[in-house]
Amino acid sequence: MPTRRRFVSCLAAALPMAPARALDAATGPVVLTVFGRVSKPNAGSAAQFDMAMLEQLPQHSFVTRTPWYATPRKFSGPLLRDVLAACGARGSNLRATALNDYRVDLPFEDTQRFDVLLARLLDDKPMAVRDKGPLFIIYPFDSSAELRTTVYFSRSAWQLKSLEVQ
Repeated sequence: MPTRRRFVSCLAAALPMAPARALDAATGPVVLTVFGRVSKPNAGSAAQFDMAMLEQLPQHSFVTRTPWYATPRKFSGPLLRDVLAACGARGSNLRATALNDYRVDLPFEDTQRFDVLLARLLDDKPMAVRDKGPLFIIYPFDSSAELRTTVYFSRSAWQLKSLEVQ
């Protein structure tokens, strides 16, 4: 039997891999566009997400203090790494752009190293644009002293509308 197993393994290795499956198309209003180095686009060369698509990804929450709120707040949503994986993003840098065209770069590695959220809920309620919504890149600042610095505070982008994967 070892010979047969070896043959099946070699045959499987020789077969071409199926192309990456594209994301389903957004059916509601698009709240996030991911473009650049994306292997599973659903709108031309970009991946577009509506809120329902983001809600279908595994959800996480944490409570943390931030420079923008007087008290610790609870943030909930998918991990940014899961959003990037859903669209097959690979790169070394992310350029986040907000609704007001504010831009900030963050290392792709941050999404693997830390549980960075793409928060869609603040204290269990959807975030309005006037309260930094509808999407907010937020680091778990209270989980590590390393994250409680201006470097990581500046990488948190609220009113997020797009991510360019570089």
